[in-house]
Amino acid sequence: MQPFSLLFAVVASLGIAQVFGFDITRNDNLAVYWGQDSAGNQGSLSSYCQDDTIDNIVMAFLYVFFGPADTLSQPEIDFANTCNQFDFSTFPGTDLADCSFMASQIEACQAKGKIVTLSLGGATGQVGFSSDSAAESLAKRVWNEFLGGSSSTRPFGSAVLDGLDLDIESGSSAHYDTFVNTIRSLSAGASKRYYITAAPQCPFPDEWIQPALDASLFDAVFVQFYNNFCELSEPNNYNFDTWASWAKSGSDNKDIKIFIGAPASSNAAGTGYVGPNTLGNFATDAQDSSSSMGGVMLWDASEAVKNGNYHQKIKSILTANGNGPKKPSNSTISATASKPTATTKSKSGSSLGSDSTEGSSSGKTATKASTSAESKDENAASRINSRFFRARD
Repeated sequence: MQPFSLLFAVVASLGIAQVFGFDITRNDNLAVYWGQDSAGNQGSLSSYCQDDTIDNIVMAFLYVFFGPADTLSQPEIDFANTCNQFDFSTFPGTDLADCSFMASQIEACQAKGKIVTLSLGGATGQVGFSSDSAAESLAKRVWNEFLGGSSSTRPFGSAVLDGLDLDIESGSSAHYDTFVNTIRSLSAGASKRYYITAAPQCPFPDEWIQPALDASLFDAVFVQFYNNFCELSEPNNYNFDTWASWAKSGSDNKDIKIFIGAPASSNAAGTGYVGPNTLGNFATDAQDSSSSMGGVMLWDASEAVKNGNYHQKIKSILTANGNGPKKPSNSTISATASKPTATTKSKSGSSLGSDSTEGSSSGKTATKASTSAESKDENAASRINSRFFRARD
């Protein structure tokens, strides 16, 4: 494998960084979370779909599983400045936001070969099940309101999402296998494929979703290698190999894909950010060593664009070393600011490593098959996050 800085330079000069759409069998997919306006400059969903480097957009979040009884116990969703229950209309008698204006955006993304999925949970989501019957109930409701079923309360109207993501970071781990199995049962025989992913923390086994991961069929896991001792900026503790080993020996789906989850900027997480060269080295090492490698997950789209289109640099590296098709790239998203209507944030200043576009090098050095220095952001944890959650603390 070529040293990563040289590899990226060659790819950039050739303009080769794109693929033809999401393919779960590849090891160079790029998934990005969208919806929480982490950087304060979040564009519309469709604006990110113009960028061919993104394969999977994960909408964040459905953050309340069961609303109050006087709202028909409907779930609740929030996509910050784009659509939420406070600044946009809701379905009568519920706190479920009507985001049907987004249907055409979702369908436009899908027409470009991307999959658009919905993440349930978040760092402070009101989640969990009291019983198998409760898990079955939510699964049926989510199927009817967001996936292939039918309901008078479909937040995205006629648009049919491509699957679900479980970002569970609190509560009990019980009954999630029942939820997943019910979705699988409902989608059996469907004309389209539905994907189910999870976003566990990197410490293994995960505290909240591991029982379901061991007992149910997931297509991929977006392992959060940040805000933990096993994060990317702590290479001696980084444990991708542990997750790759589990994929073959412990997962119910032996073809499950492991994505390296990373912050897209120093402000996207409290700790764990590394520049594109270092993340590229982690990614290419995984591509070379494990058939379970699926690609990279970034939190989040707005942070990636603001950080010098960080995602495009990562995708170039993934594609050059990966097993997917390649084509010339002409994709760019500009980081035009849009004033959020539903979230307020402030960020502390920080300086980053030598391969970052955000500042000069300082702080703790992390190396992985490279000698370039990249510092860990020590101040980002103090920032104020979205009204409900925050950047996956």
